[in-house]
Amino acid sequence: MTDVRTVKCPQCGAAVPWSPASLWRPFCSERCKTLDLGAWASGAYRVPVVEKDDDAPPDVPDADTQR
Repeated sequence: MTDVRTVKCPQCGAAVPWSPASLWRPFCSERCKTLDLGAWASGAYRVPVVEKDDDAPPDVPDADTQR
């Protein structure tokens, strides 16, 4: 007997069996999948970026870190 692994739906947190029978995995439903896709499309999921100032001098490591 094999145990079916369950994962949490990334959208609502419901338990989803990780098997071919779960059509929307890792989501629990088409609704959760569509909500997640909409969040991506609207830009709600973003990776923070730190902009570098081109006029700033290059970073110089501290004397303590050069040892």
